[in-house]
Amino acid sequence: MQISVEELGDIEAKMKRRREMEKGSEIRSAIEELSMTIKLKPNDNPDASSHVPTKPFLHVCNLVLQVLDKIGPTMLVLRQDIHQNVQRLEKLCEVNPSLYSNVVEMLKKEASEGNARKVSSCSRAFVWLTRSLDFTEALLQRLARNPEQKMEQAVEESYNITLKPWHGWISSAAFKVALKLVPDNITFINLLLAKDENYDTLKEEMQTLISLLGPFLEEIHSILRLHRLDMLKSP
Repeated sequence: MQISVEELGDIEAKMKRRREMEKGSEIRSAIEELSMTIKLKPNDNPDASSHVPTKPFLHVCNLVLQVLDKIGPTMLVLRQDIHQNVQRLEKLCEVNPSLYSNVVEMLKKEASEGNARKVSSCSRAFVWLTRSLDFTEALLQRLARNPEQKMEQAVEESYNITLKPWHGWISSAAFKVALKLVPDNITFINLLLAKDENYDTLKEEMQTLISLLGPFLEEIHSILRLHRLDMLKSP
């Protein structure tokens, strides 16, 4: 099923209105964005597994930014990286919105030019945005499974399995210091709660988001392996 530019514009406008209405519920908004991303995939295309809709993907990354804001200064460097990487992909998408509505087309372009591994490439930006989503998924899994776990421990464990293997020693050391500034889990969960929402509803939404993020990220990691980008480390 091919979706026209007009239809895509209508969908994005609806999603924007929904995001405005649901401020304070980043988890709920991320669920909506991911659900829309799945709908935008061309199911009748045999190469659909190599399709990552650019704008919905970047919307999810921006929602992750808002979640990380609630963790506080600990995530400052990661937040800045996400913001810069989102901007990098947005800039290339603006060059040819039709072609680059699929992130994979950006990877193909840079691979053909021999630029994929450069520090300023969109390919590298895509890798790090994916890893940021890996971190978010890991953190939400821990909070949903054990809300009594100390926030500092949950953040550190999530970092160790998703970001630390790819960071240099400077980034890892900086994170270790900043970890002391993490809020307690009750404070963080209260910050995630939307207006008139209780913890049980939030936990349900976190589990829904996790169930959507898992397959989505698995597919992206397959794409990264295909383009030999999965082992990129910090320069």
